[in-house]
Amino acid sequence: MIKQIVFLVALLITLGVFTFSIQRYFKYFKFTKRKPLKNIGKRLWNTLDVAGFQVKIFRRPVIGLVHALVFWGFMIILFGSIEMVVDGLSGHEKVFSVLGVVYSSLMAFGDVFALIILVAMIIFLARRLILHVKRFSGVEMKPVSEYDAVLALTIIFVLMVSLLGMNTFYLKWAALTGTQVEGLYPISHYLVGLFSSMTVEQAWMWYQINWWTHILLIFIFANILPYSKHFHVFMSVPNVFVSKVEPLGYIENMDNITKEVKVMLDPNATFDENTEEETVERFGALDVDDLNWVNYFNSLACTECGRCTSVCPANITGKLLSPRKVMMNTRARMKEKGPGLVKEGKEFDDGKHLVMDYLTEEELWACTMCNACAQECPININQPSIILEARRYLVMEESKAPAELNTMFANIENNGAPWQFAQDDRMLWAEGLEVPLMADKFANNEKPEYLFWVGSAGAIDDRYKKVIREFVKILNYLKVDYAVLGTEESDSGDVARRAGNEMLYQMQAMTNIEVMNGYEVNKIVTCDPHDFNTMKNEYCDLGGNYEVQHHTQFLQKAIDEGKLTINSDKFAGQKITYHDPCYLGRGNGEYDAPRDILKAIPSVKVEMEKNRSFAMCCGAGGGQMFKEAEKGDKEVFIERTEQALETGASIICTSCPFCMTMMTDGIKYKNKEEEVKNYDIAELVSISLGL
Repeated sequence: MIKQIVFLVALLITLGVFTFSIQRYFKYFKFTKRKPLKNIGKRLWNTLDVAGFQVKIFRRPVIGLVHALVFWGFMIILFGSIEMVVDGLSGHEKVFSVLGVVYSSLMAFGDVFALIILVAMIIFLARRLILHVKRFSGVEMKPVSEYDAVLALTIIFVLMVSLLGMNTFYLKWAALTGTQVEGLYPISHYLVGLFSSMTVEQAWMWYQINWWTHILLIFIFANILPYSKHFHVFMSVPNVFVSKVEPLGYIENMDNITKEVKVMLDPNATFDENTEEETVERFGALDVDDLNWVNYFNSLACTECGRCTSVCPANITGKLLSPRKVMMNTRARMKEKGPGLVKEGKEFDDGKHLVMDYLTEEELWACTMCNACAQECPININQPSIILEARRYLVMEESKAPAELNTMFANIENNGAPWQFAQDDRMLWAEGLEVPLMADKFANNEKPEYLFWVGSAGAIDDRYKKVIREFVKILNYLKVDYAVLGTEESDSGDVARRAGNEMLYQMQAMTNIEVMNGYEVNKIVTCDPHDFNTMKNEYCDLGGNYEVQHHTQFLQKAIDEGKLTINSDKFAGQKITYHDPCYLGRGNGEYDAPRDILKAIPSVKVEMEKNRSFAMCCGAGGGQMFKEAEKGDKEVFIERTEQALETGASIICTSCPFCMTMMTDGIKYKNKEEEVKNYDIAELVSISLGL
């Protein structure tokens, strides 16, 4: 009875302190923006896949396996911990043993995993204290983070020692007293031999010491976690559930901007007052309470592992941006501002803000929006969403975008393209080619199967005009029923959106959608992955529902269907390496189509070390194409070009206008124009066909 009373008191104190610790988080959440969760079925599957099977942790296979074993081990050991609580309250031992073979199996796995986790803790401590793994360091990493990690790993180590000790001395006591053993303990069974001279009393005493050590340490650890980055232990699985289920390339629509734009485009537009949401105080995020609750949830789930920062192209090239810092700063800012918000409400102002005081403009504008960080995070934290919200604030509330981006915005608004180029000149690229116009087709009561979306780069950039011309030759060769919008086409708005100018993006999108819907467009093919992503994933939020294909997907399908056969030996013996565009690859998961096309072209294919979902950004995304890069050790495009040149390839193949520009510049910078050429995949196909 005394044991039960002591245990009950310890449990109540634990629950009381834990409740007190986490209730502040619930209070803080109410000051963040609402965000409804949809696609519950998809979220459940995502949680099983990412959290349950730990699929993303295996992106680094060796250490990923160790982490996964620790997670799975804890899931098994949790059963035994729950049993200990029931035992402590009931005054009995092994109360779940009535489960028979299930109980024996769980105990056996728990015993084995205890040893595995114990060894894993030694590995993790060695990586921090001896090997000093690079990604564990950074300007944002203070000594307290290291102490926090070492403390947590040490506690888990002791927990596993006490668990094995508890099992070992239980077996010893049962053997000495002739008591039937409940469960199987394959590891502890061998440890019993180390205590051959132990008496019954000693065995029972050490069993109790380990029992109490284990359960009390669990209670203590549980109450340390809310004040530690290892709150991740509780938050990681639910974070996967609430995380983004749309493609990484997708950006959620700002409905308050949509209403503004609709009024601008149509002053007579009306809205149902009953469906209008509350007025948003500002566009974008100045401070942590301007973010939505999932953003804050992400920050609490971050365990500061540094995987995101280790793959960030800006950080790799010596720039200030660190996606890990973005999450740590978001968490720290709410910890600082939260008590004031609870006390004084939304009006509280301590003179500080997340943007400017915690996240500098230099950091925010260094991001290429490549989503490498979000792809790498084992629990689906979305760092770019916070960066984008901050950019939206800087652009739409403060007009503080870099001067070059403001010029780009003005060009899109005035000329329908990021460059100063007249709208009437958008068809100059087609001189000498037979390119049907949608307006002419419609005038003749014809409805083409495909709209070929040329894109601003295709219509204006001298280098990419050549790509567009070659793809049109392929379309004509295949006798595809298509047409282009010509001078009716305007910039998709993609670059404006990712640079934070949501207003301009939606104006462009709505205008384009009105034109395309007027022509009853259903299918679109484009050579630009950014426009492909925007029209496929984002235009639908504004009424533009289309079946969109990237030109690599279109060409792959033609090859698979036997419509396109390449027998030329034009590139035979030449080494070709392929650079994955971020918004075709990571953004939409398309890695096979371009590689299948290259397989059909007789040549030697070589992969860069960083390829497919691990591929590094060319450095042009997120508006970087139109501005000077932030200070660093080197430009992102130079780093990526060096990676391509390391393959020894004579041809660097791309399938994106931005990538084409950056890789071409990289080749020139490295003085390799004579030895190495940069072709778009459409050019390789066209040349092979002799078009």
